[in-house]
Amino acid sequence: MSESKRQLLTIGIFLLIIVAVIVLFAVNLVPLADVLPLILVLSGVWILVLAAIRGQAPQKYERGAFSTLNMGLLLIAVGGAWYLLYVNWLYSIALLLLVLGAIAIAAALKRK
Repeated sequence: MSESKRQLLTIGIFLLIIVAVIVLFAVNLVPLADVLPLILVLSGVWILVLAAIRGQAPQKYERGAFSTLNMGLLLIAVGGAWYLLYVNWLYSIALLLLVLGAIAIAAALKRK
């Protein structure tokens, strides 16, 4: 799949994520405080799927699957930490540090 098709697909998925979260908010399944964190988490999940797609057919001059995976994990961590901020701010910090530590370990153990 060419990079321009992936970009168009990503834009479409992002718009669908926004629509889905708005609908969830409209039917009172998601409170207003959780709308943006949910958008971040779902976008991070899509980026993980995109990393799997890139891992199957890597292109020469595009971002690698490992880098895309890290970006997705960070989006999920930020969204999750934002959500946990209302529960307890220590949980937010712990989640961010956990994900950053896991990414650092994975980067150190990654073979070329």
